[in-house]
Amino acid sequence: MINTNDIFNIRSEEDFKTMALKIFRFQFENNPVYRSFCDLLYKHPSDVSQLADIPFLPIEFFKSHQVISNLDSIEKTFTSSGTTGSITSKHHVTNLKIYEESFKKAFQHFYGNIQDYVVLALLPSYLERDGSSLIYMVDNLIKDSKHSESGFYLNNLSELKNNLNQLDKKGQKVLLIGVSFALLDLVETHQFHLKNTIVMETGGMKGRRKELIRNELHDLLKKGFGIETIHSEYGMTELLSQSYSNGKGTFDCPAWMKILIRDTEDALTILPLQKTGGMNVIDLANINSCSFIATQDLGKINSDGTFEIIGRFDTSDIRGCNLMIL
Repeated sequence: MINTNDIFNIRSEEDFKTMALKIFRFQFENNPVYRSFCDLLYKHPSDVSQLADIPFLPIEFFKSHQVISNLDSIEKTFTSSGTTGSITSKHHVTNLKIYEESFKKAFQHFYGNIQDYVVLALLPSYLERDGSSLIYMVDNLIKDSKHSESGFYLNNLSELKNNLNQLDKKGQKVLLIGVSFALLDLVETHQFHLKNTIVMETGGMKGRRKELIRNELHDLLKKGFGIETIHSEYGMTELLSQSYSNGKGTFDCPAWMKILIRDTEDALTILPLQKTGGMNVIDLANINSCSFIATQDLGKINSDGTFEIIGRFDTSDIRGCNLMIL
């Protein structure tokens, strides 16, 4: 039996490897969908001794199968956004405490104590549907901040503008987290000169606007908010962990998450640093679903261990979590 506390106490690359291989063996034995996929590839735990040997389940399986690694009751089903009539991903979560521990510890690691921030959330497209894992996370962060000013905004941009300016002016640290198109809507109607606010975009135009490359988006937002950097969050319905960028276009993972890059022509080949390919994610917080996922995103890993998101495969759906094609 795996102690989930060990997932969040990883201190080294060796710790990560040991836990990842342990979880691989657990999911091979207890996740029927993943086991079938491994069998199709003729991959058995006896064949797997390195991270690169682990089979990565294509993310599309979350649209067509119930990807679960235990027999516990489902506490919450997170669903992806999608166009009308499209098939959405479903992530069945049997232990919400693991998700909560993952996003709270990651935020603490990258940004410090949540109670230092007023959290303002501009996520209209997420609020307008059920089952968003991002809304679940941000709602928890809002409550944990213990600030009465923290909260969600839908179409009340003038109220958001006033509150944001007042909080920033009095020196209060603010986290403004928003979907890209809504942040653009805000700066097109109101101009800011913020000094104490982190602006974090969660990617995606959701079909509301023309897709922009990251640099274009960030330049517009930096000018509109009067700040030097735009932060980013990389997460998705199928993951219980998030990576963050502090504005330099590169992302860092928490200790229990890792990115590997696969060859676009041979999905079983892992590429070296600084080579562009498909992004494979190891998310050890996904212990009760699948921790080894081949995404539809394209990226590369830098020499310092950070990663960049280059775009997505041309054949993939337009997804809210994915950033813009270069």
